[in-house]
Amino acid sequence: MKHPQFLVFLFYFAALSMGFCQDLITVEETVKVALENNYQIITASNALKIDEYGASPGLAGMLPSVQARVVDNNSRIFLAQTRIDGTTQERNNAINNSFNYGAALDWTLFDGLRMFANLEELKENKKLGEAELKQVILTTVGDVMITYYDLVQQQQQLAALDSTIRISKQRVELAQNRFTIGKASKLEVLNAEVDLNTDQTLMLRQKELYANTKIRLNQLMARDLEADFVVAQEIIVDTGLLLPELETSVIHENPQLLAIQINKRIEELQLKQIKAARYPTISASTGYNLGETQSTLGFITSSNFRGFTYGFGATLNLFDGFNQRRNEKMGELEVTNAQVAIAEQKLGLMALLDTTYQTYMTNVSLIDLEAKNETIAKENLAITVEKFKIGTIPALEFRTAQLNFINAQVRLSNAMFQAKLSEIVLKQLAGDLSL
Repeated sequence: MKHPQFLVFLFYFAALSMGFCQDLITVEETVKVALENNYQIITASNALKIDEYGASPGLAGMLPSVQARVVDNNSRIFLAQTRIDGTTQERNNAINNSFNYGAALDWTLFDGLRMFANLEELKENKKLGEAELKQVILTTVGDVMITYYDLVQQQQQLAALDSTIRISKQRVELAQNRFTIGKASKLEVLNAEVDLNTDQTLMLRQKELYANTKIRLNQLMARDLEADFVVAQEIIVDTGLLLPELETSVIHENPQLLAIQINKRIEELQLKQIKAARYPTISASTGYNLGETQSTLGFITSSNFRGFTYGFGATLNLFDGFNQRRNEKMGELEVTNAQVAIAEQKLGLMALLDTTYQTYMTNVSLIDLEAKNETIAKENLAITVEKFKIGTIPALEFRTAQLNFINAQVRLSNAMFQAKLSEIVLKQLAGDLSL
């Protein structure tokens, strides 16, 4: 007969290999697919392209507008005329034609530098779109990674439950054999069967959760929700994160903080545009026009013309009910509020970073502790199985050792997942989730 400790290892690794016939997908592959297919990323990318198209001198009003014009007017009317000498003439179906065409250019030469501030605002909107896209990517990649490692944890718990079910079945078989030869009561058999049923119930619940989490991961990758796969068998935690480096990264790379800083710059540029109304607006226009007219009655039966037109114009707001002053005051308050929002966001991010880092350090420490507990529980179970076979310990002590073993496995798996979760959140805050 094989050593019971060897059997525990055998059951454990057999359970881990349950899904090897399915496609194995790595966390790198899940992130790659999500970056290509996720709907929110696609939408944010398109929004950034819109901002890129908008950041142009033409949309800012810095370039002239040129328009071509064609006008063709025709009439056929009854016309009666009385001339100055008293003579009259009438004409039915009198024809009048007028045909004009040309091109005109209008150009705002000066508007108090509003157009330059507008162009800078459009460029800042592009930067804001980049920050928003980065935030969407970080959020999506973080969700994908968390869901992926949640599946790894659940897969480990399925393996632990599978091994304990195997041991429970072995216990039922041993209890039945002992009852058959008269060394145990029927109560021992029934207790063993109840514990087996309890383990199988836990397995069904865990399988349900595992299947639902798979659907969630497929949804994040925007692919067939029924696509089957298995994930990696273990969670590797980056235990080398340092708080000072993370704090520096948050200040310079966090997209939420960058977005608020860009919003402050936009408010400043909008204030510049408001103040530009204090200055005159100077514009120029020119064009070239051609035209001809024909009439069946009148002193002139036909005429045509062609030539350039040009001119300059200037406007200046002298009084608007003090609205200019009010608009400037409101704009200044918007800039102040944007500065306050930066300070508030920075403080909130730093507080979240500090608390998450404390959780991260605790979870990293728990990994070592729970790994030792699992080793002890595994050894204890192996000894208990051997003693139970020869009937030197009661069923209750056997069940306790069995539960201690599975609970130790679950706690280790959970400690690994919680440490990885803290790591992912820290890297999200630092603005870098590169794999």
